[in-house]
Amino acid sequence: MDRSACDKVMIALRKIIQAIDLNSRQLVKRVGLTGPQLVILREIAILGEVTAGEIARAVSLSQATVTGIVDRMEKRGLVVRRRSEQDKRKIMIRVTPAGSDIIEKAPPLMQEAFEARFENLPAWEQNMILSALLRLVS
Repeated sequence: MDRSACDKVMIALRKIIQAIDLNSRQLVKRVGLTGPQLVILREIAILGEVTAGEIARAVSLSQATVTGIVDRMEKRGLVVRRRSEQDKRKIMIRVTPAGSDIIEKAPPLMQEAFEARFENLPAWEQNMILSALLRLVS
C-alpha cells in the first residue's frame, strides 16, 4: 500500500518528536535536566542576569513556561532570583556555581547537532525547508 504525502509528513514529524523526547530523557539521566531546562539554563548563563521575559523571548517559550522551569531550577540551587536594584519591579535571574557545573558537564544540545547539519545544506534547500515548516505552522 502506497502512503500519501500527508501520511509521510506526519510520520516524519512523529519521528522528529520521538527523537526530541529520547534526547530529553537521555539528558535527564545524564545531568538531571530536560532539553528545555538545559536550553534555559544555558541562555541565562549567556545573557548573565536577566528577567524571565528576556529569557522567554530568547528561547521562544512563553513567560509562564520559563517561570515554571526557573522555579524548579531555583529549588535545585541551579539559579537564584533577586530584585533589581535599578527597578524594584523586576526580578533578575542568574546561574549559580552549581548551575554552571551542570552546563560544563552537559553534552551538546540536540539543536547544536541539527544546526551543524542544517548549515551544511545548500541555501536553497534550507529556505525550502523553512518555507514549508512556516506554512505548516500557520
